Amino acid sequence: MREIELQQYLLCEYPQENAHCEWKEFKNLKNSFCGDEKDDVISYVSAIVNMDGGHLIIGVHDKTLDIIGTDTYNYDRQKAILRLTERCVNLSTEGLDIEEFVTEDTNKKVWIIHIPKHRPKLPVYAHNKAWQRIEDSLVEITAERLNAILEENSPTFDWSAEIVEGASLNDLDSKALQKARAEYKAVHPRLTDEIDSWNDMELLSRAGVSTKGKLTRAAILLLGKSTAIHFIQPAVATITWVLVDDNDDKADYEHFTIPFLLTVDEALSKIRNLNQRILPGGTLFPDIVKQYDEYSIREILHNCIAHQDYTLQERITMVETSDSVTFSNGGFFLPGTLRNAIEQN
Repeated sequence: MREIELQQYLLCEYPQENAHCEWKEFKNLKNSFCGDEKDDVISYVSAIVNMDGGHLIIGVHDKTLDIIGTDTYNYDRQKAILRLTERCVNLSTEGLDIEEFVTEDTNKKVWIIHIPKHRPKLPVYAHNKAWQRIEDSLVEITAERLNAILEENSPTFDWSAEIVEGASLNDLDSKALQKARAEYKAVHPRLTDEIDSWNDMELLSRAGVSTKGKLTRAAILLLGKSTAIHFIQPAVATITWVLVDDNDDKADYEHFTIPFLLTVDEALSKIRNLNQRILPGGTLFPDIVKQYDEYSIREILHNCIAHQDYTLQERITMVETSDSVTFSNGGFFLPGTLRNAIEQN
C-alpha cells in the first residue's frame, strides 16, 4: 500500500499510545533492537507484555504516526522473534508475531510487533529488569503491578473487577444503563421506588460493577459503548456467529461487541430457531415447538461470556449448522453468570 494508506491504516487500528500500544521511530534496529535498557525494543516488549500484551509499532513518528521507516538491519521476522525470546526472559512465542509493511511509493518499512500477555505468574524481563509503561514513561515494574502478575489465576484474582482508570459514565451506553436498571428492579421489586431515586453510579455500585466511584472492566463489558472497547484492550470482547452450510462451508457470519447486556439479544437473534412438528404420544395432532429451547441457548451464551478469560484474546463463537449450534469460549472467568452484576445483593 502507499504511504498515506499505511498511515491511515495505522491511525485506524492503533489510534493512540497507552500501556498496550507504543509508537517508536527506531530508524535502525542494528543498535536499538537490543541496545540501552529502557530505550530499546526488548525493553518496550517487556513493558507491553507485563501490561497484558499489545502492539509495538516501529518506523513511525512517536507523536504523529507519520511514516519514518526503519532499517531492520539483518533481522527478518523469524530472526527477530528468536532474538526477542532469547533476550526477554519468560517471553512466550505463542501469540508473538511481527507484521511487516513496505510502502509502494516511498519504500519505507514499518514493523508491528504483536505481543502476547505474560504467562501466569511470570513477569517478563529485559536487561534483568521487568518493565512497565506509566503514562509516557518506561519504568521498572512497580510492586503493585508485580504482585498483580504473581497473583493472577489465583482464587482471589478477578480480572473483571479491576478498575478501569480514565473511564467514566460518558463511556457507558444509555440504553444498556436503562436495561440494567429495569432488570435490577425486576430482581428486587420491593426496592423499585428506591432504585428509581439512585443515580447511575449508585446503581452500578449496588450492582457490583463500580468501586468508589470508578468503573470496573465488568462495567465496560456489560454496559460500555462500542467506542469504549479500548479501555480493556488487548482483551477481546467479541461474540461471533457463524453459519455453516451442508457442504461445511461458511455461508454467513457476524461479529458483536460490547455492551454485552444489549448485544446478547442481537447475537442470539441470528440463530435460525426453526419451528418443528412433533407428535406427542397418544394423539394424531402435532405440536409446534422451536428447534432449540430459547432459555437454554441464552443461558449457554451467558455462561460463555461469564466464564470467558478475556486476556486470552479469543472470541466467543456460536457455530450454527442445519441441526446444531456449538458454543465455545476461552478460559475461565470468575463473576459466575452474565446477570450476576445485576442479580447480586
